[in-house]
Amino acid sequence: MLYGSFRSRLVLGVLLLVCTSVFHYPFTPLHILLDSNILIFPLVFSLAKRFKRGTDLEKISIMWGLLASCTLFRVLTPLLDGKSYSGLQTDEIVLILSMLFFRFLLGGLMIYLIESALDKLEIDERMAHMSEKFKQETDNFQQITNMVPLSIISIDDNYKITSINDTMMKKLENRLPNIKRSDVLFLPVFDLIHKLKLNEEKELDRLLEIIFLKHRFMERVTCSGRVLHIFAAPLVPQAPGQIGGMVLVIQDVTEEELIRSELDHVERLTLVGQMAAGITHEIRNPMAVVRGFLQLMREKSSSDMDSYYQIVMDELDRANSIITDFLSLAQSGISSKEDGNLHDVIEELAPLLWADANLRGQSVELKLCDSLPVLRLNIKEIKQVVLNLGRNAMEAMEPKGVLTLETRCESGMVELLVKDTGCGMSEMELEKLFVPFFTTKDQGTGLGLPLCLSIVERHGGTISVDSRTGAGTVFTVSFPYEAQEKATYAEV
Repeated sequence: MLYGSFRSRLVLGVLLLVCTSVFHYPFTPLHILLDSNILIFPLVFSLAKRFKRGTDLEKISIMWGLLASCTLFRVLTPLLDGKSYSGLQTDEIVLILSMLFFRFLLGGLMIYLIESALDKLEIDERMAHMSEKFKQETDNFQQITNMVPLSIISIDDNYKITSINDTMMKKLENRLPNIKRSDVLFLPVFDLIHKLKLNEEKELDRLLEIIFLKHRFMERVTCSGRVLHIFAAPLVPQAPGQIGGMVLVIQDVTEEELIRSELDHVERLTLVGQMAAGITHEIRNPMAVVRGFLQLMREKSSSDMDSYYQIVMDELDRANSIITDFLSLAQSGISSKEDGNLHDVIEELAPLLWADANLRGQSVELKLCDSLPVLRLNIKEIKQVVLNLGRNAMEAMEPKGVLTLETRCESGMVELLVKDTGCGMSEMELEKLFVPFFTTKDQGTGLGLPLCLSIVERHGGTISVDSRTGAGTVFTVSFPYEAQEKATYAEV
């Protein structure tokens, strides 16, 4: 009753009174009151709260006090039958004292057992709560590691994998399509490396050394063509019995390295542009003077020397053209743009291309779509792109070759396709196609295509090339445009 609630104590008291009334003999109210111990119920109700908050010793003391009260009522019962204490036999006194002793003993033992059970129940509840909280924290931590764009893997002291995040799993699935997380967990990390079949022995030895050392370390490793930053840190046990190990954090920085390389390339071009702008006038002025004096000397010389003078002046003109292209290639400023239509540019240049093609015994076909949106263009630069690509295509073809200029508008892009029926290009030539000063022509400068790419990129566009040896080449120039409802279309 002391451990229960007020309602449970009340119910137990009523049940005890009813049972005593039914089974007690003689059936007198006074006997029932004394034997049912109902007279101490107020004391039980008043001490219940203190009992629950008390220590084990205080609980035993309260229990003994109540048991002593019950025993006292039991001793008073013979008086109701007309007996006196002077007439009590020795065995009756021993029985009463023994009853009191065993009640004290059983009461204390009962409290001890109940408190032990309650303590165990409380510990179990705390452990269950801590386990649930630990599981939640573990799940939260796993979610955090899964959201991080880094490959994270942890191993124990026996070099077995204990955890792995989703990013790392995706990397593994790209190399081993049938692998699952369950196949990786608790697998020795060296077995996993063996399954990946890494070819770079030097880099592999360095990776294994990092794992064996178990020291805090950061290393840049190139593996299977990917540039990786590997950060390793030991997991030091904070208490005896805890599991140690280490954690590996792997960051794929291949794209960042490519971007850095591109930025370096842009910086070099910017520097070249600044240098070119500074020296252009210094070179062109003496070249103009030299050309002028050559013309005067040509007029005063015999006609036999005309061919030599012409060769020198042609080379001076070629050098001047190279300087102009070089300066245009290195230009980094924002060019002025105006509303323009790609069809207008093509139609304006078509007579020039047809004339050039006729001289070569070739033909030009125009396949222009019905309509194109108006773009923000630097008309002069776009003309240069179309002319360069068209003339390159004609130079790559034999007589009777066909140059095709095609336009289309799809997926938010305006595209110009320049197709030829030439001999195509090899993979090595495609890789170096836009590298400045790379050329396959005897008289080429290697600046035409890089200049085209620079102009298109300044317009926010791209150039792609599709070519195979013996199957011709297609240059695709793509320009982005705004949503159709905001664009103005020009009919062909």
